[in-house]
Amino acid sequence: MSVAELEIITLGESVLHESARELTAEEIASPEIQALIDDLIETKRAAHGAGLAANQVGRARRVAIAEVEEGNPRYPYKPPIPLTVMINPAFEVNDDDEVELINEGCLSLPNVRAEVPRHMSITVRYLDRHGQERVERKRGLTAGTFQHEIDHLNGTLITDRAEAESVTTWEEYERSGREAFERRAGEIVARYGE
Repeated sequence: MSVAELEIITLGESVLHESARELTAEEIASPEIQALIDDLIETKRAAHGAGLAANQVGRARRVAIAEVEEGNPRYPYKPPIPLTVMINPAFEVNDDDEVELINEGCLSLPNVRAEVPRHMSITVRYLDRHGQERVERKRGLTAGTFQHEIDHLNGTLITDRAEAESVTTWEEYERSGREAFERRAGEIVARYGE
């Protein structure tokens, strides 16, 4: 079976605001879902994203991936995240929680950046592509990345979470916000290690 780069749908498509359907063990093992996982990986890597949810390619299934490669051109300030396939994911906020405003982009909002409040310490529960349960603690910017992808599966976009005045174009972010945010991102990584 060949791997395909899928079209990433953008704002205006109703599936981006749908809550994705959970998958059964039989569905997870199916060739259809395994192919979808491979296609999500291929599509995310081609677009240089930090993650991708099935809603973003028009399939309201509770499947998402997260991965940040070293030197990612869209997100050079993010620490590396090894490829993580999440099926039916959910997260809980940890007791030592702090919230930070993170300036985020989104592959489904290609010219938008927004300041989104993110919990800095979460526990993520999900099934991997083989149906094995995983429970992992995530902190800092990495915790934000996982929340972003789980938000997609719940039908929530960064513009739904952000204060309206923080929403801007990538061009404006490059001109007047990038330097300050990357300095703050460096402080978050130093504090949380992720």
